[in-house]
Amino acid sequence: MASILFETSTSSLLSGAAPFAISETLEPDVEAGQGMKIKSNTTPTAQTETVQTTAILLYLFGGFFTDNFPLVFIICVLLLAFDFWTVKNVSGRLLVGLRWWNDIQPDGTNVWMFESRDPSRPVNPTDSRIFWISLYATVVIWIFFGFFAIFKPSWLLIVVVAITLNLANVIGYTQCDKDAKRKWATGFAASAAASNPSLVGKLFSAGLGRFFS
Repeated sequence: MASILFETSTSSLLSGAAPFAISETLEPDVEAGQGMKIKSNTTPTAQTETVQTTAILLYLFGGFFTDNFPLVFIICVLLLAFDFWTVKNVSGRLLVGLRWWNDIQPDGTNVWMFESRDPSRPVNPTDSRIFWISLYATVVIWIFFGFFAIFKPSWLLIVVVAITLNLANVIGYTQCDKDAKRKWATGFAASAAASNPSLVGKLFSAGLGRFFS
């Protein structure tokens, strides 16, 4: 039953989503690193990694301390769910200036919603590196566990839940990052065109000349 519920929620989140149509800019008062000073906000990563590490340790060694698998399963799922929510709504917002969610429209369709910080407020390189490495490494770790749990259906259920939740964040943040870069590039091009229209015209003409030559 738990497997069906998680598979259903994941399919509604990741499949059938409408095109990535809506993106917003984070408000300055809620962005990390106010002004031009780049501050480190590794505390959210440390907190979420602690939760994720606790879930992994419980998965690996919980059977040595208790034979009550339902208890281990419930605690692991709660830890994984808390980690998913924190990474999705807090860590990404503070560390890389990104946030995503899936909005259900009145007609029943799903639309991806993206938020990103203003490009004038850069992220801390260390925070960004730690965030992205942790995001992808966690999925790899749980997939690795999955190979050893193939013949243990009960424990494999925990792995499926972990992969599902972490992969949802990977997909969401990857698309959100692409949307932010596309938005920033469009804004930069528009700013350049407004500040020096003659230069843009020359570049455009040169491009057309090469295209038709």
